[in-house]
Amino acid sequence: MERDNRFYGWHVVTAAFVVAVFGWGLGFYGPPIYLEVVRQTHGWPVALVSGAVTLHFLVGLLIIPGLPFLHRRFGLPVVTFIAALCMASGVLGWALASTLLQLYAAALLTGAGWSALGAVAITDIVAPWFVTKRPLALGVAFNGGSVGGVIFSPLWVILIHRIGFIPSALTVGTIMVIVLGALAVFVLGRSPQNLGQQPDGEPEETASGLINPIPATGSIAVRESLSRDRAFLTLCSGMTLALFAQTGVVAHLVSVLVPALGTQGAGWAAGLSGLAAVIGRLLVGWRATGTSDWRVIASVSLAFQGGGCVVLALTGGSHIALMVSGVVLFGFGVGNAISVPPVIANLEFSPKDTARVVALIVAISQGAYAVAPALFGVLRQVGSDRIIFLAAAVVQGAAIAAYLAGRNRTKARVGGPLTENKSLAIH
Repeated sequence: MERDNRFYGWHVVTAAFVVAVFGWGLGFYGPPIYLEVVRQTHGWPVALVSGAVTLHFLVGLLIIPGLPFLHRRFGLPVVTFIAALCMASGVLGWALASTLLQLYAAALLTGAGWSALGAVAITDIVAPWFVTKRPLALGVAFNGGSVGGVIFSPLWVILIHRIGFIPSALTVGTIMVIVLGALAVFVLGRSPQNLGQQPDGEPEETASGLINPIPATGSIAVRESLSRDRAFLTLCSGMTLALFAQTGVVAHLVSVLVPALGTQGAGWAAGLSGLAAVIGRLLVGWRATGTSDWRVIASVSLAFQGGGCVVLALTGGSHIALMVSGVVLFGFGVGNAISVPPVIANLEFSPKDTARVVALIVAISQGAYAVAPALFGVLRQVGSDRIIFLAAAVVQGAAIAAYLAGRNRTKARVGGPLTENKSLAIH
């Protein structure tokens, strides 16, 4: 049988994009919708329902550090399909829950699904196929997360309003399981080796030795050295603080906007935030290259988010135009907050350490930002909606300081193979 020599890597990127659409659409942009629906349905205090969202994100502490091992042990297709089943079952559980115990059990399932369909999964899907073009490929794949926000934030609201939460959960969950199941069978099981291809689609004679396989995570020696490494500490701190603030706001955004915009209006506003995230990431991809200062890029993106939070705080929930403007400003940084740190890791660390660094910063940041929904819920309960935006702006300022604190130390370290190609823009 004649071998198809067309490079298959971009098909894999497309598959990763679709995985991200569902992963973020149900696992990141979905919980704020679920929170508001459950709160309105049962009348439970926002702080208690927010605790379920926190548990949803906290599950990642157990799953994410070992996800590369699970991929090696059971294979990407199997892990991805099981994650889809967990997510679908969990969302249905949110819809069916009649007690807080049932709600928290559902959050465990959605959390497991989100952890296995999030940033580490996307990186593991794409990384074997690309070395020189990896930042570009990852950027394309991660855009699926922002598109998931554009699609699912308003879609959840419309579906729940028209047919109810339970039928909506069944419909969306079934579609996700079918689509991701098909990708698992027909796309994710392939590798460059079994297709006889090289990373980036390069000819064999020029690509020899370029492949950067994902190493095992959790090396004690690596963890000890990273614990004293300024580049790692500032990168991890910046990502953790940024995602803490972002997740706290996203988890409550729909609920906060409902009084002024109505349920459907709040859903569309959240979708607009997702659209702004796509635009923000495309702007970075248009202007940035492998030789750009990505820590400054991360800081500028966070400055937009902080500005949006200040605007939302100043509106007091009464000026609709300003509220929408604040949502858009906040949205510009949403996509970059999770996609830029892996690019920084690829540029500042050696190929053999990059996968470990990415897995660690994602796990640590998720463990920290998991408590943000509950903490912001308490702030709303004892204070006001305005205080969560002011708190987020302060935390984002701290994240900017962390990113910039690592600049001078890391400049000299940038210069590996990734920086030699100036077409590394994230599109």
